[in-house]
Amino acid sequence: MTDTKSRYREVAYYPGCALEGSGHAYNRSTRALGKALGLKLKDVKNWNCCGAMEVKNIDPKLQTYLSSRVMSMAANEMGQEVVMAPCNGCYHNLKKAEYDLQHDADSRDVVGRLSEKAGHTAYQAGQVETIHALDWIKQAIGEDGLRERVRNSLQGMRIANYYGCMYTRPRHIFPEKDSGPGSESTSKPHFMDDLLAAAGAENVDFPLKTACCGGAHTLSDSDTSTRLVANILQAAEAAGAEVIATECPTCHSGLEMHQIRAEKRLGIKTDVKILYFTQLLGLALGLKPRKVGVQENISDSMGFLKERGLA
Repeated sequence: MTDTKSRYREVAYYPGCALEGSGHAYNRSTRALGKALGLKLKDVKNWNCCGAMEVKNIDPKLQTYLSSRVMSMAANEMGQEVVMAPCNGCYHNLKKAEYDLQHDADSRDVVGRLSEKAGHTAYQAGQVETIHALDWIKQAIGEDGLRERVRNSLQGMRIANYYGCMYTRPRHIFPEKDSGPGSESTSKPHFMDDLLAAAGAENVDFPLKTACCGGAHTLSDSDTSTRLVANILQAAEAAGAEVIATECPTCHSGLEMHQIRAEKRLGIKTDVKILYFTQLLGLALGLKPRKVGVQENISDSMGFLKERGLA
């Protein structure tokens, strides 16, 4: 465990496109949380989009190259061993690129040719380890480390932890999951539950923690996205949750926007608050709401946080 903690204390940070746009509160809170915990984030130099959904749908191997370039910058330009991606989409795509380069000769050929044309060293599978923000805090600090640092306990706060669908799917690109005691589960993920419980929160039994929010369909089929989000919001409230904790910028924005749309279009009103897990942990460590970007969220949680003595 000591070696793992040391390995994760300094990581290459890949914010991705969303965290510099609609998910800026996640970016702000992740950086603030890392600083408060004594962890070091070194931004990936000259990073690019991971290929997200659009490129992947048109040319999967081009998406593999785009994701591999991020890892190449971290490994070959920065000399880093670990890349941390807080966005589920970025995390998923980097892991998928790693898997493709390990198992598919055609992907290696495309990445090699495009890397040469772009003028940088081609990424080789295994050069870096890609982790999520949850892995970062879980492994570098852990539950015991968090408990020691909590200044404003989340005690009594009932939280539904929402992981989204890309954090664990497809299972084969996450070989480190389901690997025994201490590893994350693809069927019942628990890292966010573990961390927030260490901060004093009460995790509710939430059955839709890995359900899709419809983020990929927000523009093409808003009504479907709204109904999927409404299901998640209602399930969280039915489980007794006051807060939904998120760890993906697309999911977070979708829950916030479609919570408003569900009331307007479907007459479904829910009052559950939506906050990034990094915001909640930051508040538990004594950081002010503005420091973790609560004011940048679409939904308004300030009144709720004031009632709990966290603002």
